[in-house]
Amino acid sequence: MALSEVFLALTPSVQGSGQLTDWLIGGLVNTLLLAIAWQLPKKLLTPAGYCHAWVLGVIIWGCLGWRGYIVMITYFLAGTAVTRLGKSRKEAAGIAEGRSGVRGPENVWGSALAAAVCAGAIAILSVTASPASQALWLPLLALAYVSSLSTKLSDTTASEVGKAYGRHTFLITSLKPVPAGTEGAVSLEGTLAGVAGSVVMALVGWAVGFLNLWGIIICLVAAFVATTVESLIGATLQTRIPWLTNEVVNGMNTTLGALIGLLLGLAVAQINQ
Repeated sequence: MALSEVFLALTPSVQGSGQLTDWLIGGLVNTLLLAIAWQLPKKLLTPAGYCHAWVLGVIIWGCLGWRGYIVMITYFLAGTAVTRLGKSRKEAAGIAEGRSGVRGPENVWGSALAAAVCAGAIAILSVTASPASQALWLPLLALAYVSSLSTKLSDTTASEVGKAYGRHTFLITSLKPVPAGTEGAVSLEGTLAGVAGSVVMALVGWAVGFLNLWGIIICLVAAFVATTVESLIGATLQTRIPWLTNEVVNGMNTTLGALIGLLLGLAVAQINQ
């Protein structure tokens, strides 16, 4: 059986979303969850961040249903938790995330715009494409969706764990020792943690039926390659080009992860035809 057929068999939810009821449910669920989050003593997002997260959540639920939403919320909760690891150490060193890790709109879209585009493409193709096109592209776009979020959680986990617990930190381009928190710096602890982060997201994608076993492998490869490229960009370009902010680089990183996942999935599908 071709990989696209396997994906299609495993992802019935990808074809069934986009109806009015999905958008209404998405709106209600996001309103309820963000109302609860707003009351928490420790804020997860800025006021504007909550508004943008609401829009993102509605888009994801409306396009992909509860399965796609679970993947997204897993990324958000895991990424928030990881950001707070070793918080006191990072604050003492002056390398902690700004606003004590509270995210704003730029963080929301820098992390999840690529995933939202994949979700929108799935919703559009599920009602406009021919059955043959759906059989090929819907599973691949689901793979790209999970790959983008796997890439982002891998990047976040590698960065935060490396800054807090990395014993030896090296610049990726020269392997020269540099202080933790330097753009483009890597560490063994951070790299292993990043792989673990991508594994978590890939397994969640598999659990909701968006990936098969081949998809898990592709997702991990895409996340590792994209995260490595992000470190290279940080070491070579980010400090030289003013508009290459962390949020822009995050958007590039997640887009690359999605594209690598999609292209690898397409290649495997063609080989198995």
